[in-house]
Amino acid sequence: MAHKNRIGNLFSLTSFGESHGPAIGGVVDGMPAGVKIDMDQLRHEMARRRPGQGGITSSRNETDEVEILSGIMDGVTLGTPIGFVIRNRDQRPEDYEHLKDVYRPSHAEFTYQGKYGVCVYRGGGRASARETAARVVAGALAKQALLQLGITITAQPTAEVADIPQGDTAGGVVSCTIKGVMPGIGEPVFGKLSAQLAEAMMSIPAAKGFEIGLGFDFVNHYGSEVLDKWVMKDGKISTATNYSGGIQGGISNGNDICFNVVFKPVATLMQPVESIDSQGNSVTIEPHGRHDSCVMPRAVPVVGAMAAIVVLDNVLINRASRL
Repeated sequence: MAHKNRIGNLFSLTSFGESHGPAIGGVVDGMPAGVKIDMDQLRHEMARRRPGQGGITSSRNETDEVEILSGIMDGVTLGTPIGFVIRNRDQRPEDYEHLKDVYRPSHAEFTYQGKYGVCVYRGGGRASARETAARVVAGALAKQALLQLGITITAQPTAEVADIPQGDTAGGVVSCTIKGVMPGIGEPVFGKLSAQLAEAMMSIPAAKGFEIGLGFDFVNHYGSEVLDKWVMKDGKISTATNYSGGIQGGISNGNDICFNVVFKPVATLMQPVESIDSQGNSVTIEPHGRHDSCVMPRAVPVVGAMAAIVVLDNVLINRASRL
C-alpha cells in the first residue's frame, strides 16, 4: 500500500499531522460497537507518552488532550469510525529555522528529500516522534476492547537508563508481554503474527531491533535445548517452556507473547555536530530547541499501543477464519 499512514486491516488507524503543525490526529476504523471506553484510562495512557515531564524527556509542554470527534457516544463505541484530534499547543517552528536546507546526522531530512523532493525541517514533520501520540490513542482504545476478552498488554524498560553525559543521548530496550491471547491468532506465511508485530514495532521512531521469545540468544543454544515441548497443564495442552515467545508458525499458541524492541540513542545532540547542507557545504549544527535525551520513558506506552492495535486486528480477523 502506497503512503503507509495506515496500520491494520479490520481494526485500523490512519494518522495525520506533523510535529509543529496545528494538530495531529487520526481515524480509528473497525472498532466493534458496544465497547465501553474509560476516557480517564485513555488520558492516563496519553500522560505516560506526553513530553514536558522533566528528567530525560523533552521540555515541550503539551497537555495532549484528546478531542473525540465521532464514533463514541455516552462512553460507548458506535461501530463507526472514531475520529480524534490532538492540538499542538506548544509548538515552536522558529526553533528550526537555522536547520533549513541542513541535513542533520541520523535524521530523516535527506531521505524525505530523496523521496518527495521536499522535506519538513521543522521538528522532522511526519518523521517526528510527536506522531506517536495518535498511535497511543488508538492503542488505548484497542486495549480496552482486548481487556473485555481477557487480554492484557504490559510494556516496560528492561533496565534503568544509565547516567547520560551532558549534551549526549542514550538508547535502550523495551520488553512487552501480551497475556491471554487464545491459540490460533495470526495468519500463515506473510501474515504471521510475529511478522506483524515486528513491522509495527519497527515503525516506531528510533526503533532499530526486534526479537521475539529467546530471540537472538537462540544462536547460543542447540536445538535440543530450546524445544518447547508439549505438556498438559491444568487440563489444557500447553508447553513446558516458552522459548518461541508464544508464537509458532506465525500463529499464537496460547502462551504469553513476549518480545523486545531496541531503540537507538536520540539523534539530536545538545552539543555542536558537524554535517553538510543541501548544497554540500560543511556546517556546524549548534545545540538548540527542546529534545529528549532518551526515548525510553515515552517509548514504553507506544510499544504497548502498537501491540494492542496488532492483536485486536488479528483477533477480529480470526473470527472470519472458520464457522
